[in-house]
Amino acid sequence: MSLTHPVRPDNPSGRPDPSTGIYRHGFGLKGDVAGAIAGDYRCPLVDLIRNSDFQLEAGGLTILLAREFGFCYGVDKAVDYAYQTRRMFPDRRIFLTTEIIHNPRVNRRLMDMGIQFLAGQYACGVSADSLGPEDVVILPAFGASVEETERLRATGCTLVDTTCGSVILVWKRVEKYAREGFTAIIHGKYYHEETVGTSSRVTQFPGGRYLVLRDKTEAALVCDFIRGLVPATAVHDRFAPHAVSAGFDAERDLVRIGMANQTTMLSSESLEIAGMLRDAMAERYGVEQLDEHYRHFDTICSATQERQDAILHLGALNPDAILVVGGYNSSNTAHLVEIAGRFAPAYHVEDVSGLLSADEIRHRPFGAKEPVVSQGWLPPLPARIGLTAGASTPNKAVGDVVRRLGELYGVTWPDPETGGEAERARNS
Repeated sequence: MSLTHPVRPDNPSGRPDPSTGIYRHGFGLKGDVAGAIAGDYRCPLVDLIRNSDFQLEAGGLTILLAREFGFCYGVDKAVDYAYQTRRMFPDRRIFLTTEIIHNPRVNRRLMDMGIQFLAGQYACGVSADSLGPEDVVILPAFGASVEETERLRATGCTLVDTTCGSVILVWKRVEKYAREGFTAIIHGKYYHEETVGTSSRVTQFPGGRYLVLRDKTEAALVCDFIRGLVPATAVHDRFAPHAVSAGFDAERDLVRIGMANQTTMLSSESLEIAGMLRDAMAERYGVEQLDEHYRHFDTICSATQERQDAILHLGALNPDAILVVGGYNSSNTAHLVEIAGRFAPAYHVEDVSGLLSADEIRHRPFGAKEPVVSQGWLPPLPARIGLTAGASTPNKAVGDVVRRLGELYGVTWPDPETGGEAERARNS
């Protein structure tokens, strides 16, 4: 098959990992695809707000933009590698194992570029077993399980790994736990792609064990067992078979534990759960023996923490309402909604299409499984609207929401290219 660009031997990008044959550093084409990525996802209006101390005011409407929002480094890298892969292999079939990130706009754009999906809501119907050496498969930012990666390698296809570096740090941590005989306690969602990949790193070691905790309620049950207040059957009944490793035995596997977490979970909750488990182990075995029974390493990624801190700062500015933009299946976005709801009515919209009118909004409340339509959501002027976005949300999606708010209020935003007045927004 022809390639648009040759591999550049003087650049570490463009060469596969010598031990696995997997491309983990792109193809040295970052500059070649930068313009296309900016065209697809950059928004001058968002740049204007960022450069105006994260505020934009017109006609009694003030937009308060969080100081950290949108694409994180890991998402930037994943999108960049996907665009490089398409440029590198213009004539080959290219697949993603599943969504590259949890954002419908980005995934649909990759589909427009001819990249197909093997699984998930965008699955094209092609089976991984039917792939061959002429095919290319991209592993998403969440990573993939050990088993899935080995199955794909066996087909002979070209593999491009976009796994986020923060996720890889978690993998290394739980692998260390497994090697040292500690059961990995993972604060996360057992069905989430990242946690599936993380748990698979544990069971590749002989005797490796894990248990996935969803929240403080489940953590309290495990703590009660450690303290001897409930039997092992209570743990089995709550977590087996999906949230524990095969053959999990609470009596055996909760004697030595190491704490980790899905990188996109609520940081404060992860830290609280870690403290709960530490206290339970100290009570059971004594503080002087704690190091023999308990390990902890904070594996919340810095980008997740920064976005959660930023929404706390935004809430302190007393907005009348807060909009959180991002995919409904995005874990980090959902936790931003959870925090925002402490300060003002908070609405999680997947994109601008959720802003139906000045009276109606389609959004997914925190903790709900499906979106709902609510009435009377738009505060009257003068109004202060807080705005943030999950780590997988492009700036263009945020800009679309800002423009739509202008339309709903009938206010005029400055032209981001000239600094002058734009055409007056229409009342909807």
